Amino acid sequence: MRRTKLSLREFLKNESTSGILILLSAALGLLVANSPLSDIYFKTLKIDFSLWSGALEVNLTIFKVINYVLMTVFFFVIGLEIKRELTTGHLASFKKALMPLLAALGGIAIPALIYLAIAGREAPGGWGVPVATDIALAIGLLAMLGSVVPESLRSFLLGIAVIDDIVAILIVAFVYSKGIQFSWLAMGLLVVLFVVLLQRINISSVLAYLVLGILLWFALYKTGVHPTLAGVILGLLTPSIPRAKKRENSDSDSTSVIEWLEHKLHPLSAFFCVPLFAFANTGVVVNSELLSLASKSLIAWGIFLGLVIGKPVGILVTTIVAAKFKVADFPQGANKSLLTATGSAAGIGFTVAIFIAQLAFEDPALQELAIIAVIFASVTSACISTVLFKLFSGSKGK
Repeated sequence: MRRTKLSLREFLKNESTSGILILLSAALGLLVANSPLSDIYFKTLKIDFSLWSGALEVNLTIFKVINYVLMTVFFFVIGLEIKRELTTGHLASFKKALMPLLAALGGIAIPALIYLAIAGREAPGGWGVPVATDIALAIGLLAMLGSVVPESLRSFLLGIAVIDDIVAILIVAFVYSKGIQFSWLAMGLLVVLFVVLLQRINISSVLAYLVLGILLWFALYKTGVHPTLAGVILGLLTPSIPRAKKRENSDSDSTSVIEWLEHKLHPLSAFFCVPLFAFANTGVVVNSELLSLASKSLIAWGIFLGLVIGKPVGILVTTIVAAKFKVADFPQGANKSLLTATGSAAGIGFTVAIFIAQLAFEDPALQELAIIAVIFASVTSACISTVLFKLFSGSKGK
């Protein structure tokens, strides 16, 4: 248990630091895109190249390398985090998981409904954008606020964010995958079965699993499913077992495979992959015309209000109803005001919301509107959460 707590503490510390770096990277992306370096920035991201040829050909750009390859590392770490939370963390038992699960579902359904009510006729496919929570920025905000945030709400938000990640992964897999090629899908399933087989016979070679991971990524790329899902699948398949057998005179604690991989890869994801994604994906040329279009766009308003209003309302209402009917326990030491503040922190969509926006809209102009809406909504949600925590941190009761 001690090792698990240390791993979680290290994870939260990395998420907090990563949140700051993500913000700086996003600001730099916006700055460069609106500077004399703008042409170099966009031309560099569009540099294209191909790997192999014929049926095995993979067409990439620098932008796709970031969004397809580096983000696979991010989603692998997400898969590991989900597996850890489901096996030894805040979602390890039904009782622990129930309230964050219900709150997360409310925080997913209400933003989606708000978006559909506002922009459903114009672009119904964008409903997946405002349902996401950026775990690094949300947890990082609560960490920066310090003691004004009850410990129970940190855990509560972490549980919500993990479930949001699961739903976001399912949305990417089943909603935004197009033109499925079933022959390549069959290959992907064979790779997964081979991974399971190697685990059964206790093969622990990192190289073997790396090769299989590349094959799975390639199969999903050819299938039409977003290839980053290869990272999630491998993360969820990672066994929650000790990395090595204990020796007679060793410490009683042992590092699990999941903890070891998180320790190795989480810094790479948090301090390189995600900040680079933020730098490459927030490069929107902001001018009076774009801001005017965004102010009149139903898509932008649907995303903005979905995150800023939908997230806290969905989380608050679902939690209150679940507690009233004694389906699950209200977070200890919290009240409705602090719960609203936590819900607003969950409204920081950013990384995953921008990622989904790139998939939801094919038109670059709509992508820009969606990204601007996500940025403004995330900043607004963070400000509201901060103010509410500062105002009501001393209040008691529900």
